[in-house]
Amino acid sequence: MKKLLLAVCAMLLATPALAADKVTLMLNWYVYGEHAPFYYGKEKGIYEKEGIDLDIQEGRGSGTVTQVVAAKTVQFGYVDVPTMMRAAVKGAPVTSIGIALQTSPMSAMGFAEKNIKKPEDIKGKTVATTPGDSMSQIWPLFLKKTGLKDSDFKIVSGDGTTKLNAVINGQADLLLGYVMDQSMKIKDATGKDVFPIKFADYGIKLVSSGIIVNKDWLKENDALAKRFMAATVKAMEAASKDPKGAAQSILTAMPKGGKIDTLTQGFELTIPLYKDPTGKSKQVMRVSDENMKESVDLMVEYGGLEAKAKDEIKTYYSNDYLPKAGS
Repeated sequence: MKKLLLAVCAMLLATPALAADKVTLMLNWYVYGEHAPFYYGKEKGIYEKEGIDLDIQEGRGSGTVTQVVAAKTVQFGYVDVPTMMRAAVKGAPVTSIGIALQTSPMSAMGFAEKNIKKPEDIKGKTVATTPGDSMSQIWPLFLKKTGLKDSDFKIVSGDGTTKLNAVINGQADLLLGYVMDQSMKIKDATGKDVFPIKFADYGIKLVSSGIIVNKDWLKENDALAKRFMAATVKAMEAASKDPKGAAQSILTAMPKGGKIDTLTQGFELTIPLYKDPTGKSKQVMRVSDENMKESVDLMVEYGGLEAKAKDEIKTYYSNDYLPKAGS
């Protein structure tokens, strides 16, 4: 019997471990602080423990990444979920299996030294926008919520780089951007602090970045999707407790990915956005039905989303691939 047990043990030791599943996550844009948990999770072996060999690639906008996921070119995308919904309502076979930013990072921002800290301070100022982007679409609602009028300020238009340069060079006082993204780019370029007037602080409830997949791929890879989301939840929770270490993991993987101070600050500004504003959901990535409904209603009214989206809302997201809260 002893010889038999030894033989069985020898066979088990000689059996090669199952190869990890190689998957690609494509980010919404060039790397910045918001993306730290993915790099941290990879560096700390969190994805590896779930049997996942993770490749992280930079993207070129949520719309483009959504198309790449819809074509099954990559398994996972990290995109602006409202942008994904605009594609899904037109027939793209995509859905979100976890929403990271449950509060919108949209804001109007300018140099802190200009003391523009509340909506009424925007009066008489110049605001840089990018026509057609998500923030410009929601801007009219911000004006409505805060009592501002188009005549209260001037607008200069341009692409993302032009918008940044307008503020940096003094051609504009503010720009519309994400609190943890454009604000950090301005600080990197100038060394000056930026103050954001957050849309969410004025009653605008809108989800933002999340993980998306192809629906057909999901049907065939249910278990892999669950393992990926289990690792991602753990990575987000661990990174939130170690912001500087999480930011450093970006630079370890990509030495030219930014500066440690602004990557850290950018991620610290991201963490509060994980919280569900309705208070219904307590776990990162787990979105409440109420939050999604409010987001879809807002997008239909102001964000160019077709009205039929209200009847299809459950096809745009699922919490079924997340680990049980507290597990």
